[in-house]
Amino acid sequence: MSRIDEKKPFMPVRIAVLTVSDTRVLDDDRSGAVLVSRITDAGHVLADRKIVKDERELIAAQLRDWCASPDIDVVISTGGTGLTGRDVTVEAHRDVYEKEIEAFGTIFTIVSMQKIGTSAVQSRATGGVANGTYLFALPGSPGACKDAWDEILKMQLDYRHLPCNFVEIFPRLDEHQRRKT
Repeated sequence: MSRIDEKKPFMPVRIAVLTVSDTRVLDDDRSGAVLVSRITDAGHVLADRKIVKDERELIAAQLRDWCASPDIDVVISTGGTGLTGRDVTVEAHRDVYEKEIEAFGTIFTIVSMQKIGTSAVQSRATGGVANGTYLFALPGSPGACKDAWDEILKMQLDYRHLPCNFVEIFPRLDEHQRRKT
């Protein structure tokens, strides 16, 4: 089972938080605030935080900008993962992904099932990788952000987590883009 190897050093990860909403501003962005709190409480670095409208092109552009930044390792978005016409975050993420982490959505659904039962079927949480950056799209509810962080991301973004974690493979995420010598 998973555990923390106390002999390994903690390695802070630089994480950007993106809230997707037509109505939220920083002062009332509860889900973004939940993520920021958990990120910093865990010892990671909040690299940036923004709110963008529910527009596929705007979301994808922000994701691409952050993926191009050497100062950002992970992007976590919240909002726009549902089934309504305005919910386009998942499509925007997939426009950017080089590889999708299919199991992230599956594990999130399992975690959600334990909290909200079959209503978990309405979430399309997703994860992927682009330009050496991890990208995760979470639902817009504070509870879903807590669940995703506490049950999945907190461990996977901790270098000490065994048997494996996302951090230990950072150096290899973009190996296909490097020249062979």
